[in-house]
Amino acid sequence: MLTYRDVYPLLSHYGDRHQEYFFCICLNGAHEVIDVKTVSKGILNRAIIHPREIFSTAIELRSASIVVAHNHPSGNLEPSKEDRDITYRLQEAGILLGIELLDHVVFSHSGYFSFLEEGEI
Repeated sequence: MLTYRDVYPLLSHYGDRHQEYFFCICLNGAHEVIDVKTVSKGILNRAIIHPREIFSTAIELRSASIVVAHNHPSGNLEPSKEDRDITYRLQEAGILLGIELLDHVVFSHSGYFSFLEEGEI
């Protein structure tokens, strides 16, 4: 079963990249990883992301739930306003589609921030 503690080791090699990468980790009903998809590769301080890109992957793979994650090249683990906005949009879309957003993890070379762990999901 995937937890937020598993996400960082899975993607930590992207922590020191100079661009933002946004990932969708698709899970089955037992919360086991089906696939990890790079949904967007951005610029220095942001990646353009829309719920349809995230959920098209999840639907195609028949995912029961997802975890999303992205790196912060700056090393700052504090989620931005945009990070919080997309998290809540994904949460709402997931409810409508029946594909639960379990967590959004922001990470860098120095560690991670988990919306679930911090009680924001």
